Amino acid sequence: MKAFSAANGPRLFLDESSVLDIGGCFIGDVDLSPGRAIPDDGDPRIDHSLEGFLFTCGPDHIRHPEAVEGSADGRKYPLHGSFSSHPAEILFWDAQGTDAECRARVPVTLATGETALLERHWRIDGATGEVSLSDKVTNTGSKPFPPVHMYHMNVGAWLFDDNVRLTGRMLEGGGFPWTFGKDPGGVFCVPAGQEGEHWAEIALGPIAAIGGLTLKVKFPTDTLPYLQMWRNQKAPAHVLGIEPVSHRAASRYELTEKGELGSLKPGESVEYGLRFCFV
Repeated sequence: MKAFSAANGPRLFLDESSVLDIGGCFIGDVDLSPGRAIPDDGDPRIDHSLEGFLFTCGPDHIRHPEAVEGSADGRKYPLHGSFSSHPAEILFWDAQGTDAECRARVPVTLATGETALLERHWRIDGATGEVSLSDKVTNTGSKPFPPVHMYHMNVGAWLFDDNVRLTGRMLEGGGFPWTFGKDPGGVFCVPAGQEGEHWAEIALGPIAAIGGLTLKVKFPTDTLPYLQMWRNQKAPAHVLGIEPVSHRAASRYELTEKGELGSLKPGESVEYGLRFCFV
């Protein structure tokens, strides 16, 4: 892990061993990442990634394993896709001044054996403390594939008290307590954007454990038009996830039948991103 911070904002630890995702996310001495308070889905790649504050699903699959189309040997897309565990090649790193910035490239082998390239750009604004992530995914293989993408932003929920709420225009009633759904937890997925809006925003807080700060997350709705939320308080898990995502919660078969998966041809690219800050 490489420490990454600016004059203001969180102190991040970026994971070179897995697509330069975020491991630890510190406000002062408090790490918001869930660590081992996570469910075990039987995939060691995801077990490692889920411990961190943010990991990336895709580019060939999101959510739980499903069969690879046309495969005669019963192959499946892995849990949350192929990104996790691919090492990052850092191209630029500057975290010495007021701001912080880095760029990396991550060659990825897909479940089909084809390839893609993730070009990743992290930046922290030293004046505002806002963290921004810009991603570009390019099909470097010989065949088209349906591009899918999800950011898992996971927070250790033992840090929350009864005053912590989720707030966003996409949520029913504009927001509700973080303990949504039935115990010990659940998942929902909703359209993220309002008509005419190009960015969606969701807030989580105030979090007394970090001085009453609120986590605000923004993401573009052109390529991430949905927001998935999940929480799990079934011991040893104690985690809440904020998940901007490219597609609604449905099987690959259903999304394909309804023409929602799309196709990324060899040489074509698609861009994703998000921003977050503590205010």
